[in-house]
Amino acid sequence: MAKEKFETKLESAKAILQTLMKPDITLQESVNAYEKGMSELNDAQKMLEDAQIKINEIKNT
Repeated sequence: MAKEKFETKLESAKAILQTLMKPDITLQESVNAYEKGMSELNDAQKMLEDAQIKINEIKNT
């Protein structure tokens, strides 16, 4: 499986947020969506951290 793009993770998190804002969402759906959204955001954060490390390595060479 190819790595997903940072932008894809953010779009997924935005879509999940829209789901969470629906008035008719059940508690279980909310919990599941929240868990998935946090996973997507954590993945995106890791990608940002990895990019920062690479940028710092380039700057220090």
